[in-house]
Amino acid sequence: MNVTKNGFIPQKTAVLVVDIQGDFTQAHDGSLAVAGTDAPWLGRVAHAAARLRDWGYPLVATQDWHPADHISFYTNSPGKAPFDLLELGDRQQILWPPHCVQGAPGAELLMDAAGFDQVVQKGMDAAYDSYSGFFDDGKQATAMDGWLSSRGIEQLIVFGLATDYCVRATALDARELGYGVAVVTGLSRGVAQETTAAALEEMAAAGIEIWEELPDLGR
Repeated sequence: MNVTKNGFIPQKTAVLVVDIQGDFTQAHDGSLAVAGTDAPWLGRVAHAAARLRDWGYPLVATQDWHPADHISFYTNSPGKAPFDLLELGDRQQILWPPHCVQGAPGAELLMDAAGFDQVVQKGMDAAYDSYSGFFDDGKQATAMDGWLSSRGIEQLIVFGLATDYCVRATALDARELGYGVAVVTGLSRGVAQETTAAALEEMAAAGIEIWEELPDLGR
């Protein structure tokens, strides 16, 4: 069994590409576009994913897939504005512009779904947000952990959108479940500088490796 110089075992490692969807990118004039997500950056992400696939790593995409009446849309809370906080008893919900509505163009993956071994959709319960690819905010599990576990995956390489929200939540939940995790910052973009820096510190403290760029992980 081959082990890379970074300690990742190809036969036991999967790649999680988080929420590369039109509504999160500047290249597609997304409703919730993250800074730095122009066409050249998207090209680098696609190239990196293709290299990893060529090296034999399984690829898994997460896809935000919200119903139109989702709790996170400010338009569903009269009198609220984008980025307001909605008090929901035991939790607070950040209100976002409507995004990644099921079946809408902005919800489509910007990388060919045929290139992924699995696409895990999240955020389908109108009452709960789902930043993580593993659980929504109500702790309802997605298909992610079951799919990975059934294939003997123990380590994950994670990148995508956004560093301070869905990448962070996915990586932290993966660590909590016992996976070894690395996050590639050059293949990720954050919503805000301050929250991105805090997320990287939190992930590192949880034992997540932080890579600026994708190393040569070929066999």
